[in-house]
Amino acid sequence: MAEDVSLGVLLHIAHRAMETKVFAALAAAGIDDITPAQAKLLARVQQDGTRLTELAEAAQVTKQTAGYLVDQLERAGYVERARDPRDARARLVRLTDRALALVPVARKAEAETEAEWTAHLGKRRMDQLRDNLTRLREITDPYIDH
Repeated sequence: MAEDVSLGVLLHIAHRAMETKVFAALAAAGIDDITPAQAKLLARVQQDGTRLTELAEAAQVTKQTAGYLVDQLERAGYVERARDPRDARARLVRLTDRALALVPVARKAEAETEAEWTAHLGKRRMDQLRDNLTRLREITDPYIDH
């Protein structure tokens, strides 16, 4: 019964369903060299670049794991390391054009998934779901800009 499944599991199932559709769309577009772990880190790179320690914290992985994933992404051409203009000793991880090309493919798959969910739940319920999750983010996402 659905009542026996925890909210965490239900959220995880929905997340994984969307993630699976995004990765299928990327693969169909010929982009098959990104793993979910790499994508989790890649999604946290800010437009002006992000320090490795900040990426590790935001992705909730160790600095060593983040470094390993960034090394893989750099070899694949999705990120580059550059000097931080605010601190010459520090390095920033920045997205390359190759990484930016992933965004429209992923966004389209996300939009298609949301449309499927809206067709199943109805617009009112989907709007409520989005509103409730957005409100929960206020107290659950330590990286949100307040």
